[in-house]
Amino acid sequence: MMDERCSVIEGLIFLSGDEGCTLEQLAASCNMMEKDVLELIKDIMDEYCKEYHGFECVNYGGRYKFISKEKIHEAAEALFSSSKMATLSQAALETLAIIAYKQPLTRIEIEEIRGVNCDMMIRKLLARNLIRECGRTDGPGRPFLYEVTEEFMDAFKLESLKELPDLPAVEQNMDSELFKEDDIY
Repeated sequence: MMDERCSVIEGLIFLSGDEGCTLEQLAASCNMMEKDVLELIKDIMDEYCKEYHGFECVNYGGRYKFISKEKIHEAAEALFSSSKMATLSQAALETLAIIAYKQPLTRIEIEEIRGVNCDMMIRKLLARNLIRECGRTDGPGRPFLYEVTEEFMDAFKLESLKELPDLPAVEQNMDSELFKEDDIY
């Protein structure tokens, strides 16, 4: 049931915009217990799931925010047609997937997995704010480490990286067929 406290939480989530806000931030801002704020957020989410609303409250990457519902996307596309979002290339998706599954890791580690130079792709992903630098290694040259951002979580509608599909198991065949005794001199 929505009440005055819900309207305050709702307003704070709205004001946080695309960045969203965490449960901890909301609780601290309202001087409330996290469990109480969570109950209010559930009420807000339930309300905005109703058909007559054009947007909904979601939790992506531990951050609560409002997003538009799919039913308005065609009209929104018409409204903003001059600024269509570019799609990601296969190379960008591959690089992004490697970072999402193995983060944090360096450019060299990404290149070892992909087998090609990734310098330009990393720059493009950084520019689109899908990945970020998250420190440096202690190795020679102290290369940057990369991880995915909240914008990545939004773009792929993930609450956490645990929602990524499992990678297929790769069976390493070390059978004796690889080295038959006849072939050894």
